[in-house]
Amino acid sequence: MNLRTYITGLLFFVAISGFSQETWTLDECVAYAIEHNLQVKNTNYNRDSSKETYRQSIRDLLPSVGGYTDYRIRYGRSADPNTNDYVNTEFFSNNYSLSANMGLFQGFQKLNSIKASKFILKATQEDVLQEKFLLAFRVMSAFYDIKFYEGLVANSLEQQEISQANYDLVAKQVELGIMAGADLYEAESNLLGDKLLVTQNRNLLTNAKLVLLQEMNLNEITDITLQETLEPLPNEIESAPLDSLYETARGFVPLVKSQEYRVSAAKKQLQAARGTLYPSLSLVAGYGTSYFETNVDENGNIIPFKTQFNDNTSKFVGAELSIPISNGWSNHSRVKQQKIAYLQAQNNLKIQEQELFQLLQQLVQTNQALIAEYEQSNQKVEAQQLAFTIAQKRYEKGLINALDLFQAKNLYGVAQNENLQVGLRLRVNKSTIDFYSGLPIFNIN
Repeated sequence: MNLRTYITGLLFFVAISGFSQETWTLDECVAYAIEHNLQVKNTNYNRDSSKETYRQSIRDLLPSVGGYTDYRIRYGRSADPNTNDYVNTEFFSNNYSLSANMGLFQGFQKLNSIKASKFILKATQEDVLQEKFLLAFRVMSAFYDIKFYEGLVANSLEQQEISQANYDLVAKQVELGIMAGADLYEAESNLLGDKLLVTQNRNLLTNAKLVLLQEMNLNEITDITLQETLEPLPNEIESAPLDSLYETARGFVPLVKSQEYRVSAAKKQLQAARGTLYPSLSLVAGYGTSYFETNVDENGNIIPFKTQFNDNTSKFVGAELSIPISNGWSNHSRVKQQKIAYLQAQNNLKIQEQELFQLLQQLVQTNQALIAEYEQSNQKVEAQQLAFTIAQKRYEKGLINALDLFQAKNLYGVAQNENLQVGLRLRVNKSTIDFYSGLPIFNIN
């Protein structure tokens, strides 16, 4: 290995090591995920495509200008384009033309198309924001899952330390002849069970970190360190009234706003489709000229290109009126289809509003239940901690057996885990309600 390769590898290792030791907050996780998420990039591409469609709909108001030219060599018996007489000689000809068409009236199709594409652009902009919010909620859920399993590991380590202390105590008492050897086996069994639980919880923690890394699309590392402490929950958590919460959320939730814009777009598309039933009026103009090898003067010489180009010039200007009469009833069918699309867009908006209301209804109900559960869970932890402390002292004095102590310890551990789970669920639920209340819980532009 040469020196340059060694130094490059060393710097890369140091960079990766420093990167993996970084402590991440929830806002940092969300910001990184939004910047690197592929689905967010897809919605950005959809928005950019809609922006170009909107711009092109405006450019469609400009006149349509086109040019044409050809170079033709004719063989055998063919009509002379200059005299229309049939000749049996080989010759070539050139034609040049330039034409323009400007629509004056087309049933306001283009104006309605501009408005429709503008609404679609606004809808795709809301889609981008919606995708960011969905990703932020997934990251938040994975973030708090990690905090939950970190708490489980801490609780199981605490239980392991207690079992280890009991095992050491029993070992001394067996050595002194105060306890029987069977008590030592029970203490060892409890200790091994707690060690297994620690291993299982660490595995769950590792899997939870993998979920967060995948949501963030963070492939450079295999482990992540989160901020150690979370803001404590307030002593009193109020539940927002459902009606006011819905009115606030209804006004800004991207999914609903996106569908509103699509309803407006469908209405304009319906009006544009109805425009095809009206006559259309356009201004037209053109310029053309040609050159023929068979065009000769009185001496039989081919007239020069420049002379023919000027002499053969033709111009026209006029107006065209197109009146749709039948066209296989396709225009009427298109209007009916667009009317159905408009009604469907309205129905989809009602579905989004219904789903939003039901979601908020569930959040409010869950919030009330979790508040009550969290208060009772705190009381249960205090009671189980006191019961275990008493059981520990009674066990040391030989008043209860190892099985009773093990049961008291397990009840205390279960109470701790339940309290941790309820607290984090309440935190996630409260953050979700705060979001729908219009509070900036995510730093998303």
